[in-house]
Order: sequence, then C-alpha cells, then structure tokens
Amino acid sequence: MEKKGILIVISGFSGAGKGTLVRELLKKYDEYVLSISMTTRTPRPGEQEGVEYFFTDREHFEETIERDGLVEYAQYCGNYYGTPRAYVEEQLAAGRNVILEIEIQGALKVRKEYPECLLIFVTPPSAEELERRLVGRGTESREVIQKRLSRAVEESEGVEAYDYIVVNDRLEECVEEIHCLVDAARRAPVRRNEFIQGIREELFSIAKGVQK
Repeated sequence: MEKKGILIVISGFSGAGKGTLVRELLKKYDEYVLSISMTTRTPRPGEQEGVEYFFTDREHFEETIERDGLVEYAQYCGNYYGTPRAYVEEQLAAGRNVILEIEIQGALKVRKEYPECLLIFVTPPSAEELERRLVGRGTESREVIQKRLSRAVEESEGVEAYDYIVVNDRLEECVEEIHCLVDAARRAPVRRNEFIQGIREELFSIAKGVQK
C-alpha cells in the first residue's frame, strides 16, 4: 500500500445521520481524521481553536482564497466556511484518510481539485424515514423541517456524481461498510501510482536481462 491517505467526501441529506457515522468511524479506526474547516463566525461557548474550527476574520479568509489556500469554500448566513488546503495535504502526506463532511456543491468542487478523491453519499432507507428522523429530533419547527425536505429534493439531483451510496439503516453495519469501501478504494489503480511505476520499472529491468 502506498503511504498517502485518501481524501474522502461524505455528504448526505440533513437527518441522514452522516455526522454520527463520521464520529463512529473516527472513534473505531485510527487512520481517519476529520478535516477542520476555517470560518469567520464567532466561536460558540466551549468551541476551541483548531478543534471545532480554525477561527479567523473576513480579511484573512479572503486573503487565503486569493492565494489558493482553500480546497473549497462557501458563504452561509453571512459567514465564510472553507477547507484549508495545507491542513488536508499535510494529513494525507502523513498517511491519514481525511474526511470532509460537506454538501454536494462543495463535493463537486473537491472532485475538480482532487480527481482521485472518494465521494460517498449517505441516505436513510426511505424518504419517510428521513422525515421521521427530522421530526424525531424535536429541535426544529415544522417549517424548518419542510425546508430541509425541500432541500433534500434538490440534493437528490446530484447523487449520481458520487462513487458510492451508503444506506444508513443500522449504524454499526454502515460504519463497517464505509470502512470497507475506503479500504477497497486504496487498491484502485488511480491511487497506486507509485506501486505501478515501481513494478513497471522492475519488469523492464528483468525483461532486459532476459533478452541478454
């Protein structure tokens, strides 16, 4: 296996349970790390610099954009959110599999920057189950839930761009499925360039020796 890690983008409908899946994956396996986003929003009570986010001001964020220091970024509710390129590449070089938990638009931007990245979309087993989970949270009004469901309709149009769809029905099984997909992806030729080049050179050398 080559030492470099894989960049993994995990997206899904709001309520699909992708955040829980990611937390369980990080807890169970040491080779994964969650990318830490940079944001211009104010830290909330208990949030720590370099743990939940890298907190910065708007001027520095826009300077980072100008010098191509972000893999992807977007604005939400008046604040910038983005994925620092240096952090991602440092972790990949160290052999860690870096997880980005972002929406479809961001995922497609990442695919342009890193064509070899792995895109996984998480969904509940049915639309009825998605609605049940959103209602079951008990934290949002019916109006907000309706907006999330409408957003899910829009997001469903972009699912074909992903490499795999994972149905989050049983949490433990779903975590194992994602881990198996990542393990298999590490063996794909597009991510084994060093190995392919090495064995090609060895074969060339051996073939030349046989000819003599």
